[in-house]
Amino acid sequence: MTASGARVPIDAQSVDAPLSRSAVFLTMTIGPDDDDLEAVRDVIADLDGLIKTVGFRDLGAHLSCVVGIGASAWDRFVPHVRPRELRPFTPISGGKHDAPATHGDLLFHIRAERQDFCFEFERLLLAALGDHAVVLDEVSGFRYFDTRDLLGFVDGTANPVAQDLDASALVGDADSAWAGGSYVVVQKYLHDLAGWNALGTDAQERIIGRSKSDNVERDSATEARPSHKTLATIVDDAGVEHDILRDNMPFGRPGSDEYGTYFIGYSGELWVLERMLERMFVGDPPGTYDRLLDFSRAVTGATFFAPTHDQLVDLEQLAATPPPDAAAADAGADDGTTDGGVPTTASAGDAPLATPAPHRDHDHDHDLGIGSLRRPQGRTP
Repeated sequence: MTASGARVPIDAQSVDAPLSRSAVFLTMTIGPDDDDLEAVRDVIADLDGLIKTVGFRDLGAHLSCVVGIGASAWDRFVPHVRPRELRPFTPISGGKHDAPATHGDLLFHIRAERQDFCFEFERLLLAALGDHAVVLDEVSGFRYFDTRDLLGFVDGTANPVAQDLDASALVGDADSAWAGGSYVVVQKYLHDLAGWNALGTDAQERIIGRSKSDNVERDSATEARPSHKTLATIVDDAGVEHDILRDNMPFGRPGSDEYGTYFIGYSGELWVLERMLERMFVGDPPGTYDRLLDFSRAVTGATFFAPTHDQLVDLEQLAATPPPDAAAADAGADDGTTDGGVPTTASAGDAPLATPAPHRDHDHDHDLGIGSLRRPQGRTP
């Protein structure tokens, strides 16, 4: 379901929910016992009820929540079957800058036009989870002036729009068992604002690849070194450009001298997100890393899979479904790569790439990008 109409709250797992003025990014770990897992499963299966409890107070607030499940937690929920590309976040050592991997069993991406709605939803969610899950990281984000980040540049210029949104953000027919789900990568970046502001506007624009005042794209062909915009543009081996959906948010605590951007990217293919980060931290060619990283340091990194609404509700049934023949599960993926030449099969020790019960359809660049953050047209601002 989309957010249009505003007669009922937005369903859980609506990746295409309106980009919002406020958001909470909540990363949690599940307790070790079976009763912890069962309690968490019950809470996330009834997420719609919690959204309605809070959301009906003001439907115009567009409260929504997407739940992502990490690879290790997924193997506990559904031991015999895993989405084809789901794997833990791979840390990147780029020589000068690193992208660390941090643990996360669950991600709750809570969005609303009103900060109090995000607060109340999170409060009730944590009360429902009780001691069965522990908060690892909690970030409250906000929209900053005319959709700028704290570095002063417009943060929203290259997200997919209209019909392209689903094709970029959601799993498609190539992995039909999980069609409609989405891979999610999150990173928390802390900014050195003093160092950044000391650069001057011209140097900042060369790093970003866009003008600061009016967000005009600079010509990539004239760059002496690849800009952030260029490195965050992903083209596969066949020359096809791949977009992702971003819903980044600035955050900060001036009293603690903490300023940052919370990056969240949704994609139907995890390799697109992974290649983007590799280009940023390693460079293409190697050594030409994203100079934005000289002023923005990644302190977290985690990967999740956001299943469809129906699959989230039916995790228990999904776990009870016997795995099909492994050969059938891997049909069409014999070479183990995507069109972009990136491996998609699980590594040794990963859960088998089996196929679950058939999915039931439910009604339903500058940017500390990390990548280009075009805000889709036609979506509620």
